[in-house]
Amino acid sequence: MTGRVSRAPERLRFMAAARFEAARHLERASSGDPARRLHGHGFLATVHAEAIGAEFPGDEVDALSRRLAAVVAPLDYTDLNAVVREPSDAALARWIAERLGADGIGSVGVASTPTRGVRLGRRGALRTWHRFRFEAAHRLPHVAAEHKCGRMHGHGFEVVLLAAPAPADAPDASVGYERLQAGWRPLHAMLDHACLNDVPGLENPTSEVLAAWLWQRLAPALPELVRVTVFETASCGAHFDGRGFRIWKEATLDSAVRLEQAPAGDPRRRLHGHTYRLRLHLDGTLDAVLGWAIDFGDVKERFRPLFERLDHQPMFALPGLAHADCASLTRWIRSEAEPLLPQLCRIDLEQTPGHGVMLAWRG
Repeated sequence: MTGRVSRAPERLRFMAAARFEAARHLERASSGDPARRLHGHGFLATVHAEAIGAEFPGDEVDALSRRLAAVVAPLDYTDLNAVVREPSDAALARWIAERLGADGIGSVGVASTPTRGVRLGRRGALRTWHRFRFEAAHRLPHVAAEHKCGRMHGHGFEVVLLAAPAPADAPDASVGYERLQAGWRPLHAMLDHACLNDVPGLENPTSEVLAAWLWQRLAPALPELVRVTVFETASCGAHFDGRGFRIWKEATLDSAVRLEQAPAGDPRRRLHGHTYRLRLHLDGTLDAVLGWAIDFGDVKERFRPLFERLDHQPMFALPGLAHADCASLTRWIRSEAEPLLPQLCRIDLEQTPGHGVMLAWRG
């Protein structure tokens, strides 16, 4: 049996998402911005919350999903200006949060496109994010000779900038998007279709080094910057917030499940399955030579024995797991993974895209 480690206090949040298609025009957008004209988006609303309205233990994710879907339903296929005055992403997030109610709601997000959106915190703190992409080559010069990342290769890198809107931007965040775009533009010109090793300061271009490099160039002109996130691939990357680093590594689990606590006749009692998305978050101190906090490959190899116990397996047959609902699974994974990955500080487990559990215990 895997050894145990002392358990830090944990925070459990359930996650849900809902899409809606709607039209709007933003009168407060800057002159010449096409958002002033009537247009439309496929919006994505998200919520992180404590257990709310669950009908039985294990129903928490679906209960939150039902609640969010009901709140968002009046926005679907509507003219948002008839529902919300100046329906910016921030205003829509506030509208949704008010109708979800304050009890147990951690945060509410609205993304008007896949590349930008806002997140509204429990106490009304607004965060604006914008996702950018560039295509580049790189190699890591200090890794062991047999390490594949020592060879010249490339990625379609993505970068997410997270900011607390400046006072002049509130309450709409559209100006915040423009500021992030303006800050990113000269950096994109340096990084896109380039070899990162040739860029001054990126001679050892790990995800962590790149995130810190971007922070150093953005923060002086963007004091509202909260975090820089670099996606080296779709399944791994690094955050930097001006103080420390956090990395993550993702995997998918194609596994069987049944919820035995569901009432008779509920389809979730039957044997079924999900393609789970599992994201492991780890804290680390930057290695001065290698330029990373933790090697993504090392995370994968250390986690591999546990991955093989989870993937293409019946989750309800795991030893020591009484019930196979998303929250119980996540807590079980934590107990088994911490001895393998001591830097582990958070686990996200989605049973379907956008719907699942976030378990954090540090930071």
